[in-house]
Amino acid sequence: DQNREGLKEWVDVMFANAESSKYFSGTAVHWYESTYEVFPEALQYAHHKAPEKFLIQTEACIDAEVPRWQDDDWYWSKEAKDWGWLWAPENQKYLHPQYVPVYRYAVDIIGCFNNWVDGWIDWNMVLDRRGGPNWFENWCVAPVIVDPSNDEVYYTPLYYILAHFSKFIRPGSKIIEVKVSDDKVQATAAKNEDGSLVLVVLNQNQFKIAINLEIADYKSTFSISPAAIQTIIIGPDQTKTT
Repeated sequence: DQNREGLKEWVDVMFANAESSKYFSGTAVHWYESTYEVFPEALQYAHHKAPEKFLIQTEACIDAEVPRWQDDDWYWSKEAKDWGWLWAPENQKYLHPQYVPVYRYAVDIIGCFNNWVDGWIDWNMVLDRRGGPNWFENWCVAPVIVDPSNDEVYYTPLYYILAHFSKFIRPGSKIIEVKVSDDKVQATAAKNEDGSLVLVVLNQNQFKIAINLEIADYKSTFSISPAAIQTIIIGPDQTKTT
């Protein structure tokens, strides 16, 4: 497993021919090369190099940070810094600006799903208030933070961002193409095995946006609030898609 920008170098060797390919089930990727860039070209290349192999995002976290305890506002504010803020060379500093933690999660998951990634896994689902335990002491944030001494649990906003995808896009689902005509929103969609369609929309702007949704003969209009993520579920009996 490795960061995404260098994927071509890895998959060219891994999947050079049938003999080398047989030793690999797929490729695992991380997100640490940028706080906002998904590197879609690299993901597309890796998929098309070996379309029958898995491509899985296996590690991501709000890094270089100690968790903020029961402070929802922090997770929606542009205050987080990642490891690259400290160690990135000057010509790569632009990839590591301060960022909004919930947006980083949502943008990356949407970008991954729209570029052939089969699954998305957080580095740690649960950590303590220090951001550990961690033998290397590079503390970071998790969707769920616990205080063992007081037997308390804090479900951070990151947890609910993940739920928009994991709760409604079910095992066995297939990602389907979404054409977004307004670059002020990001979206991904999936078709579950029961025929239901799931659309996840992200609005990072400070204003409400009206959405006109069209799927074959099905049409709907709704709006997404400022600074929000929204999931729309369309039952299998409401569309004529196949």
